[in-house]
Amino acid sequence: MQDSTTHRIQLLQGDITKVKVDAIVNAANSSLLGGGGVDGAIHRAGGPAILEDCRKIVARQGGCKTGEAVITTGGRLPAKYVIHTVGPVWNGGHKNEPTLLANCYRNSLELAREHRLETIAFPNISTGIYGYPKDKAAEVAVQTVQTYLGQHDLPKQVMFVVFDPDNLRLYEEQLAHLKS
Repeated sequence: MQDSTTHRIQLLQGDITKVKVDAIVNAANSSLLGGGGVDGAIHRAGGPAILEDCRKIVARQGGCKTGEAVITTGGRLPAKYVIHTVGPVWNGGHKNEPTLLANCYRNSLELAREHRLETIAFPNISTGIYGYPKDKAAEVAVQTVQTYLGQHDLPKQVMFVVFDPDNLRLYEEQLAHLKS
């Protein structure tokens, strides 16, 4: 089963706002109104349509809780959609952070599947200002995605888009474990 999922996972070092996939995932905050890091970059690149959709979601359900995910237009991005998920703030690993982070990936993948999306790209969720250790976050990300792909046909392709060489190495190590 591992072989059938590893070919569906890709790794790319670059800018997630430039990736042409059905959906990119935004490491959002619970307000959904934009912020710093990946969140700010996605809102800037995608334009006002993303924020407009986010405001409608906030009006309907009051934001997005940690571990949950919502979907909006991709606006001016090459991706058709943005899936916004709120990662956990790292508190030493004693406040259910690994489960909450895994939920971010699982719920984002589930939204993609419900919308019949074939390709999705993830950033490093929670590893910026939220302080989740990059090595632990990479492990949760790769294991959660691999397990999900082993149980579902969609999405057909999952891409991890990392910004820096350090994260690239960590994801390469995690993906190498899948193949061995």
